[in-house]
Amino acid sequence: MQVNIPEIVAEVTDAHDRYNKAIDDGDVTALNDFFKHAPQTLRLGPGENLFGYDAIAGFRSTKWAPAERRTLRADVTTYGRDFAVASILFDRPTSPGKIGRQMQTWARFPEGWRIVAAHVSMIDAPKV
Repeated sequence: MQVNIPEIVAEVTDAHDRYNKAIDDGDVTALNDFFKHAPQTLRLGPGENLFGYDAIAGFRSTKWAPAERRTLRADVTTYGRDFAVASILFDRPTSPGKIGRQMQTWARFPEGWRIVAAHVSMIDAPKV
């Protein structure tokens, strides 16, 4: 299996960038559409454990509010032509001293690249 085929990295990076723009824009419809519409899809967040697409979409429709954030680092690693992991580190002006971590597992389906698993958490920023 080839790792990081350039054109596949470009495809996933584009999808990941569009997902993060939807976060910044507060575009709930777009955010939900990036997740695979399936009961196996999951998202573990800072204060929630969401199992299944319906739980993810329900969470966003009732509690989602965009928050300003700055990406500190972004990485995309692809495995073959249909599987990838994307992650970012970010910070927020409203959470000084904290670093956010977002990691997603992406898979290619007939409808395009979709997130099948995601994790978001905050930790104390390392002391420099």
